[in-house]
Amino acid sequence: MSDDLTNGAEGSDAELSAAVDEALAEVGAVVDEVAVLTSDLQRLQAEYANYRKRVERDRAAAHELSVALVITELLPILDDLERAEQHGELTGGFKAVADRLTAVTTKLGLTKFDDANVPFDPMIHEALMHSTSPDVSETLATQILQPGYRFRERVIRPARVAVTDPEN
Repeated sequence: MSDDLTNGAEGSDAELSAAVDEALAEVGAVVDEVAVLTSDLQRLQAEYANYRKRVERDRAAAHELSVALVITELLPILDDLERAEQHGELTGGFKAVADRLTAVTTKLGLTKFDDANVPFDPMIHEALMHSTSPDVSETLATQILQPGYRFRERVIRPARVAVTDPEN
């Protein structure tokens, strides 16, 4: 009878061991499935975060481009206002409007560059006239024919200049 108990105990141990192995296998499969789903969720969250950043960046770029396009259309008006002021025709209420327009465009990020006798830079200057002189040692933008404008960091209109090269 003791042999039967020993064999029965060994049988139940084997059954119990098999049941534990089967349960561990099922748990391992569930853990693997949870790991795969967690990985997919993290990937989707990262994609969504990147999408939101890209959309926000694109929205900001579109806004800046829109403002730059409007300001570009205002440049001839600003040129006319400057010429009127140079000729003394900008007075009274019209001068106040002109000053306000200039202040608004400056506030939006428009800057004028019209410095003469600076080194010629093809990124910000457009050469319309050319001469040589023994008085210069490098190529200079010696006369500003039309001022250039920069909107924030971008040149939206190069300055049109007369260029003077050194004589060789």
